[in-house]
Amino acid sequence: MSVPFIHIGDATAERIRGKGYRRVGLLGTKFTMEEDFYIDRLRAHGLDVMVPPADERAEVNRIIYDELCLGNVAAPSRRRYQEVMAALVAGGAECIILGCTEITMLVGPNDTSVETFDTTAIHAETAADFAIG
Repeated sequence: MSVPFIHIGDATAERIRGKGYRRVGLLGTKFTMEEDFYIDRLRAHGLDVMVPPADERAEVNRIIYDELCLGNVAAPSRRRYQEVMAALVAGGAECIILGCTEITMLVGPNDTSVETFDTTAIHAETAADFAIG
């Protein structure tokens, strides 16, 4: 017997492609933004993945671990994320992937000019849809 596996990257990519987007900005932990395990899954669905420059990736990661994981939601950090997302959009991102559970504590749809995709919610919705058939 095999156990079904729903990869968060596949579920997210399918949702994004369903909306007609191709070029995405990705925010998450440094690991998520720099390693191939997630980005390659998105690319396999025909998405062009953009991540912030190294210094901004470090700041996005720091805010996740040093603030959000501790339950601290600070206005200066929200502004910083807004700046990072605005730069991705200025660079051509058609939407933003919020690729870490904690990011939605800080920013959401009203914090950027493009649609955001909460990977945690997408993954849960996809699993629920699968379960109910």
